[in-house]
Amino acid sequence: MIGTWSFLHQTPQSTIKMQFIIEKKETYVLSVVLEPFPFPIEITALTVEGNMLQAKGVSSFVPNETLEFELTFNDEEFQGRIKIPFQEAFFVKGVKGPGPSLADTLISEIAPYRKHDVKQRDDTEIYLSVEALLSKMSITDKIGQMSQCMSTNLSLGSELASDTPEKLVAEGRAGSVLSAVTGRRVFELQKIAVEQSPHSIPLLFNFDVIHGFQTVFPVPLAWSCSWDLESIREACAIAAKEATASGITYNHGPMVDVTRDPRWGRVVEGAGEDPYLGSLIAKAQVEGYQGNSLHDPDTLIACLKHFIAYGAAEAGRDYNTVDISEGTLRNVYLPPFKAGIESGAGSVMNAFNTYQGVPVAGNRYLLNDVLRGELGFDGILISDYGSIDEIVAHGYARDSKEAAKKALDATLDIEMVTRSYDHLHELIEQGLVTEEQLDQAVRRILTFKYKIGIMDDPFRYVRPEIEKESHFHPSHLTASRSLAQKSIVLLKNNGLLPITSKERKIAVIGPFGDSKDLLGPWQWSRYANETITLWQGIEEQGVPAVDLLLEEGCKVEEAIVGGLERAASAAEQADIVILALGENSEMSGEAASRMDITLPKAQQELAEAVVKAGKPTVLVLTNGRPLVLDWFEHHMDAIVETWFLGSQAGHAIADVLFGNYNPSGKLTMSFPAHAGQVPVYYNHFSTGRPVTESNKHLKFFSKYIDGSNDPLYPFGYGLSYTTFEYSAIWLSQSQMNASETITANVTITNTGMIQGEETVQLYIQDLHGSVVRPVKELKGFQKVILAAGEAQEIRFTIAEADLAFWDSDRKYEAEPGEFKVYIGSSSRDVKEASFELLP
Repeated sequence: MIGTWSFLHQTPQSTIKMQFIIEKKETYVLSVVLEPFPFPIEITALTVEGNMLQAKGVSSFVPNETLEFELTFNDEEFQGRIKIPFQEAFFVKGVKGPGPSLADTLISEIAPYRKHDVKQRDDTEIYLSVEALLSKMSITDKIGQMSQCMSTNLSLGSELASDTPEKLVAEGRAGSVLSAVTGRRVFELQKIAVEQSPHSIPLLFNFDVIHGFQTVFPVPLAWSCSWDLESIREACAIAAKEATASGITYNHGPMVDVTRDPRWGRVVEGAGEDPYLGSLIAKAQVEGYQGNSLHDPDTLIACLKHFIAYGAAEAGRDYNTVDISEGTLRNVYLPPFKAGIESGAGSVMNAFNTYQGVPVAGNRYLLNDVLRGELGFDGILISDYGSIDEIVAHGYARDSKEAAKKALDATLDIEMVTRSYDHLHELIEQGLVTEEQLDQAVRRILTFKYKIGIMDDPFRYVRPEIEKESHFHPSHLTASRSLAQKSIVLLKNNGLLPITSKERKIAVIGPFGDSKDLLGPWQWSRYANETITLWQGIEEQGVPAVDLLLEEGCKVEEAIVGGLERAASAAEQADIVILALGENSEMSGEAASRMDITLPKAQQELAEAVVKAGKPTVLVLTNGRPLVLDWFEHHMDAIVETWFLGSQAGHAIADVLFGNYNPSGKLTMSFPAHAGQVPVYYNHFSTGRPVTESNKHLKFFSKYIDGSNDPLYPFGYGLSYTTFEYSAIWLSQSQMNASETITANVTITNTGMIQGEETVQLYIQDLHGSVVRPVKELKGFQKVILAAGEAQEIRFTIAEADLAFWDSDRKYEAEPGEFKVYIGSSSRDVKEASFELLP
């Protein structure tokens, strides 16, 4: 029974495909891939007797529900009984092999629905068509366009009481669908919308495409460490191409929240702690997803989330309270959203949190006045999952009816999945809201349905032939591997890396040594089982099998009987130890906040056992957040931060370990030396009693009595296999007025023995102002590749706009005064110079 098996099962609503991948290691291992519903399945019990397999599994997407499998295998076929959530048990027959894709079964079926030579409408034509359609729609029709349903009866978080998606779509009570992720399911529901719903208005199909679709790229926190905007843009464009081939038209991403607290699980989805870099990455992501035109079927609507300050959740606890000043809101959390909107993002999603005591979902000041008024956003505002209902839980509305009014008053256009907007009809009758408010929302929704072309060609995104061709395409895997290489950050190296000889005996020890759990959260790839493991990557480097030892040592959070002893023995036999530790994918992401951001106890004990062997040891980390690594900094010879790198993770890691790629990543979140420092970030204020070199031994300053204020690894930090030397900064002038610029020049030299890439970083400090300013702020960077011994002059231009901030007069402007400019390899390691902005 070893190998891949599959079957198709027809239900009244859909066609289900299931794959079973059965492997034999120390014991049997079963992986299950279910289509078209993309929820991951964890096998909790597995027994094999002869040719019979029995298993049980669970999924975090369907809590309190169990999947059951009883299968009997022959040479080329199998049969048995399967029970999945919300369905009666059913009998199946299947065959060996991956079987036909759902795309195969759709190619001939979709052919009669194809349209050709459909003309793209201009803005005037779209406006006139929207107004004509609006005039024909009833209030019920309009509420339907503002409502979203799931593609199945599954729910996230609290239980949902709702009709089936088929019924909601047929009755025109849903204008968009969440999580229909195959062309087959999109076709089934779109066909109902076009043929049965009032006015035959096609559906939008929404999904969270966060770091790839079928080809998985590094998680966003990882790819931000590349500081490579073009590669990030390319990753998003590839994700859009793969997703739209399956019918997805509306992305619930990118997440552009600035994040300073590594306890918060969703730091994995963002670009880290800096608003300047976060703004550039937000722009790159929007451009990647939306391309040059939303009418291009390879592009999808980008949705900036979560507006706003979701990343400031107190104590790093998801969905928690946020309490920040308006200055912090505008100087820290708003810039990436502004950049994304200026780049043309078609949608914005509200945050779960409150601002000034008002839940964002019902916060008219934030959503209407700031987002739509000040920033000029005219796209679709969509609620996050259940957030309108949660206005009641926050205590800002007495019931879902009042919550619906407050959300509509705040100009939220689409309610994601829950049904509070069903109250809008009654609210209009009572004169509490107006039909014109509905018209404004529906006008925005219909405009985008025309923009992407589905009003004239409803099935244009159902492209099974493109789905087959583009998913997991070799060129996409190449791009994933390249970005994964660039995302790796070398945190420590005492000369152990790169491993230059392949004749040395290497022990790969740890739960991530041969794990495929390298994709991270927020991905539902059907190709997860083809993820390249670290072990596979090392084998591909040509290390002889006789020189490789593999020991798991422990599970991610649990000890293994005899695991420490076997790991210690392998370490003693080896010349080099690669210690592969980290977090599993469930330990970061949404609803995955952690109080303790050290490695789990079982892994710490494994590390301590391995270190006792006294062999050169490199720590390879798989994780979705900054971790406390103080012990490892003192006991490892090298530390390689690899994050969750995606489909080609093992290849990319091995490329770095063996010197085929010289690491160039730079941290976009500071790593605390101790959890008690959290949140720790580089662009903080100095306080009235700042710590300096001269007073750090004294007591009455802003410091800890049991440790330093400084992070273990600061923002912008990352090593290379070569070294770089920076000259002093030369400024073109020491004073400037508002109409002038200053050029800051520095020469950087590769002082090592091999070619390397460096990210040269420019920071500015405003020494005094109408409000206090950070000790430094990133204002520019340049990536430069230098051969050994090569030098290059780097120039930055500083203009008045680089000095502006939200000031005490509640406006953005630069204030005259003294400034410092810093240039260096990280926020900590810099040269400095001074200049003055004249009145």
